[in-house]
Amino acid sequence: MKLYLVQHGLAVDKSEDEQRPLSNQGREDIVRTGGFLSLFERPQPVRIVHSHKLRAKQSAEMFAEAWDCPVVEDSSELFPNADPHVWASRLVEIHADMMLVGHLPYLPRLTSLLLCGQPDREVVRFRNGGVVCLERTENEWSVCWQVNPTLFYPKD
Repeated sequence: MKLYLVQHGLAVDKSEDEQRPLSNQGREDIVRTGGFLSLFERPQPVRIVHSHKLRAKQSAEMFAEAWDCPVVEDSSELFPNADPHVWASRLVEIHADMMLVGHLPYLPRLTSLLLCGQPDREVVRFRNGGVVCLERTENEWSVCWQVNPTLFYPKD
């Protein structure tokens, strides 16, 4: 089973819009990341789950469109300070590839819990619009790859 973990795309500032939708840069980053992975990895999650926040929902919908994923739904357990043990427990019963779209510090905490059993260690650094792919074989998780939008832009 592959688990794609995504930190939502870059959002507009709260002073610009209280709901914090994706910025133009955030949308561009998701398009580039989704397109790149479509060419090389061809992810096929059967389900994409996102937090209730607009920027996560928009990011999830963009990945779903890029990868023809039929199911996109929300979960209150993907908020920034949610307990990572909830999804870690759920994932034990899930065998099909899926994607979770959320926020910091939740995603690094869930990843660390899955990989080393300690949610407070930072073992993977997330970036807006980036994807971290974990794979479960038997009862163990490992990192397959990570793609961040920063790979698509020249250094200043």
